[in-house]
Amino acid sequence: MLRGWLDDASLDAEFVIIEPFADALAWTKAHDNVQIFANREEAQNAGIGASRMIVLAVKPQIMDDALAGISDSGLVGPETTFLSIAAGITLARLGACLGGDAAIIRSMPNTPAAIGKGITALYGGTVDAASIELARQLLLVTGEVVILDDEAHMDAVTAVSGSGPAYVFLLAEAMSEAGIKAGLPPALAKQLAEATVSGAGALIAASDESPSQLRVNVTSKGGTTAAALDVLMGDDALSALMTRAIAAAKARSIALGG
Repeated sequence: MLRGWLDDASLDAEFVIIEPFADALAWTKAHDNVQIFANREEAQNAGIGASRMIVLAVKPQIMDDALAGISDSGLVGPETTFLSIAAGITLARLGACLGGDAAIIRSMPNTPAAIGKGITALYGGTVDAASIELARQLLLVTGEVVILDDEAHMDAVTAVSGSGPAYVFLLAEAMSEAGIKAGLPPALAKQLAEATVSGAGALIAASDESPSQLRVNVTSKGGTTAAALDVLMGDDALSALMTRAIAAAKARSIALGG
């Protein structure tokens, strides 16, 4: 997300990053509108004032520790809105840490955001429209943005699009391994699998037809594709497996928020 923001010349913003492991952000030194601090105390001592928007980009398991005392710090003012990208952490739980009057927006991006090809779901509850629009503008830099009208959908969103890139990576990995077992040299199997997955995704994005119709278009009766799909679709195999996977991810998202 930060790469997308910094690459957007039209985004007039100053970024303050609090990151104990700052070496991972060494690439930001090329940008003069970024300041990095190891903790909140360093930022406050440097004279950093209240932010318009604070992005909570930490693992759900450490969110409580990350938020401890932040509401009373000089980094939070009356105009500050919090934007959370943590899986499973509800507005109610965030509000318990930040105070009942805190303006909080939940979002769920995914990793293709790093190249501007992500999709992010946004839920703002009772947050004012201007703050939601600011969050939407920030997140548009990283790809598509959808605004939810029900926070209950966020766990399923996390399971489908938040975790979804890993499922596609696994597909490419599995295709490559299967190609090797079918007799291809490893490097060639990898190249073919990865190019096929990325190309098919690009075709979905470029086409007006649904994925199911694209599948029909490429499947000749009695052909090689049909033979493979007989395995993948037989007894609802792939569909049932994906349903179980999405359900497991959704359940874990709910558990993380508990």
